[in-house]
Amino acid sequence: MSSVPPVPTVLSGLCRYPIVQAPMAGGASGPDLAAAVCEAGGLGFLAAGYKTADGMYQEIKQLRGLTRQPFGVNLFMPQPAHADPAAVDVYQQQLAGEATWYETPLGDPDCGRDDGYEAKLALLCDDPVPLVSFTFGCPTRASVAALKRAGTLSVVTVTTVDEAQAAQFAGADALCVQGVEAGGHQGTHRDDPALDGSGTGLLALLAQIREAVRLPLIAAGGLMRGSQIAAVLAAGADAAQLGTAFLVCPESGAHPLHKEAMTASVFTRTALTRAFTGRPARALVNRFMSEHGPYAPAAYPEVHHITSGLRKAAAKAGDAQGMALWAGQGHRLARDLPAAQLTELLAAETAAASASLTLRNPS
Repeated sequence: MSSVPPVPTVLSGLCRYPIVQAPMAGGASGPDLAAAVCEAGGLGFLAAGYKTADGMYQEIKQLRGLTRQPFGVNLFMPQPAHADPAAVDVYQQQLAGEATWYETPLGDPDCGRDDGYEAKLALLCDDPVPLVSFTFGCPTRASVAALKRAGTLSVVTVTTVDEAQAAQFAGADALCVQGVEAGGHQGTHRDDPALDGSGTGLLALLAQIREAVRLPLIAAGGLMRGSQIAAVLAAGADAAQLGTAFLVCPESGAHPLHKEAMTASVFTRTALTRAFTGRPARALVNRFMSEHGPYAPAAYPEVHHITSGLRKAAAKAGDAQGMALWAGQGHRLARDLPAAQLTELLAAETAAASASLTLRNPS
């Protein structure tokens, strides 16, 4: 068996394997999961989305106490105000029955839209981490330069060639290329309802972006096995990012019902929906998504704030049909393994698949 393909230069000091654990906001990607992946040779990530700057800092301190290996932190970019207040109000009225059912009030749609971005960025420049990634937009050249001066690498999540070129212009060190297969939010820089359903598959997107920019690429979207990692490496990626595969690990902070749903027979497919947050996100199709998805407005983070209490109440009630069950298209391949064991298994599978490709296509 050949060794795992080498990690690209930009990440070579960060991890042994070209395997990145995706930053899954909402509790799944905490210090325990990130530390386990880092210690096993992958690149672990903390998700700062939906946290305060201090909450992010406390998790960074906790992670530093669990591992001395490099890790990354993901930030959500501030979102422009584009939601139609009337549409948001109509959606709130539609959800009144859910509030009654779960005996919890709807959230305030106007309780903040920048996710504490500037405070988090300032903290990361003052007390730097090895790598920071960005989702829902592209940071400014000044922000990337500030991180670079602090010794931090910057990665921008992109879903189109135009976004990739903008990130390269901003000075990003690498790109996370997210295919439409990915679970959770699509990291589009512009939330345009006219583009709903027009996302590009990972392999096609990799090829397009590989020809358009000269940056290392981290492939993301539906990856669950080492053979898929080998495939995206062969297609031009420098590393692979996996979220759903790590979501079911015991170190993941995801709700037990969420973990069980990945392979439960009652949940057979995923789809993109705005029902839970107002932004397109891939989840297991359940009752809430089916009933409200067709009417949810393009209004992030307003819808996220409105439904936050409902989702928590559904989880507390043990009702997976009311939860946001984020999942990639490969969710049924999820393996309930400790994160370190999964990382090592993925690396071995990648090595075997890469060796097979080499034997079939000798140079």
